[in-house]
Amino acid sequence: MEGEDLTGLLIALIPALLWGTLPLVSAKVGGTPHHQVFGMTIGAFCFSMMVFLFFSPEINATIIVISLISGLCWAVGQFHQFAAMKLLGVSKTMPLSTGMQLAGAALFGIFLFHEWNTTLRMVLGISAVVCIIIGVLFTSKEQNAKESNDNSLIRGIFLLIVSTLGYISYLVILRIFDINGWSAVLPQSIGMLIGALLLSGKQVKSLYDRHTFFNTISGLMWAGGNLALLIATKMEGVAISFSMSQIGTVLSTLGGIFILGEKKSKHQMVMLLIGCFLIIVGGILLGMTKK
Repeated sequence: MEGEDLTGLLIALIPALLWGTLPLVSAKVGGTPHHQVFGMTIGAFCFSMMVFLFFSPEINATIIVISLISGLCWAVGQFHQFAAMKLLGVSKTMPLSTGMQLAGAALFGIFLFHEWNTTLRMVLGISAVVCIIIGVLFTSKEQNAKESNDNSLIRGIFLLIVSTLGYISYLVILRIFDINGWSAVLPQSIGMLIGALLLSGKQVKSLYDRHTFFNTISGLMWAGGNLALLIATKMEGVAISFSMSQIGTVLSTLGGIFILGEKKSKHQMVMLLIGCFLIIVGGILLGMTKK
């Protein structure tokens, strides 16, 4: 049992690594949110086809329909996160997005799926989520109110609320119907592709360029992390697996500053490091809920 728990926790860290660096890759490649989402869905679809051909997972009507809906929800979540990144920058968007997603995942995990079913697990789990949420607030804190554009921040937060609803729905709906990650990946990726095309609307014709092509790399990264998350969710539950996957925000936040060159003052850097430390502590506490 302990070996299985450790395996599940290690699998849950794979999305943190892949998704933490994914925003940096997409930002470097460039393009509009439409390019980024469309390119990602093509990469994810290619990955899913390989998984399906090599492993031949179980497929039935329920799996196809629910996984398609899950993919559509993901497309909504990812498109609006990219739009927020364009508005606020990677180093500000990712911590805010992470905090919202963690709160939602924890609430669903606890109240809908009855995870953390002992007093000790509840205390450790809530402490972990509080640490992570405080951490992401620290990483996104401005030195003073004048440094941020109020309208941009409000628009960015609205985009992230929509993004969070999409992201949480894409994961929770599979758990509700108890669908295996291996079975979900192909129909889910088709739903993602359909969602990307619907969100692109009249801009579809302008998407066939180098920005879309190179964003397929992020799609392969996302798909690998997604498969790991779905497997970890089955082993560890929504609250733990999803929360641990979001620790990658440390990578994306620091990468936004040191790789993409997003400017931060000395005060903001101190707040950032404190926030990253709290996020890591939260991840460790989440791991302890399984012991």
